[in-house]
Amino acid sequence: MKKLFCLFACGSLLIAACNNSAKTNTTAAGAAGSGQVKEDGQSSALTFEEKVHNFGEIAAGEKVEYSFKFTNTGTSPLLIEDAISSCGCTVPEWPKEPIKPGQSGYMKVIFDSHGKSGYTEKEISVKINNKDGYVVGPKIQCNIITK
Repeated sequence: MKKLFCLFACGSLLIAACNNSAKTNTTAAGAAGSGQVKEDGQSSALTFEEKVHNFGEIAAGEKVEYSFKFTNTGTSPLLIEDAISSCGCTVPEWPKEPIKPGQSGYMKVIFDSHGKSGYTEKEISVKINNKDGYVVGPKIQCNIITK
């Protein structure tokens, strides 16, 4: 029994040590994105006009979508490299071409409520062309009503 406990304790310490050395650089900055200053003094930054959209009550199985407006508030072209959601039922779509400083674009978020019920909140994480990793993006909320 002591050997089993010792083996378990050593394994746990090893796993914890490995996890600490592989941290991801994720930030939750302001309006949903922050810029990274590049060597030439330019930065890319992403700011969403609206952080949260609530669909209210929707019927179970219904698909809803909303387009979040964003602006490049940085000083260099912004490229959205990736966007992921906290669940496969929520799919973000974004422009693939660079957005110039001061220009705006839209990120469409499609939510499929099939198999869900009650209050739901889903968050999008966005990776842009800087060294910040993924930043917290917009959220959708709804209350799914089963008939």
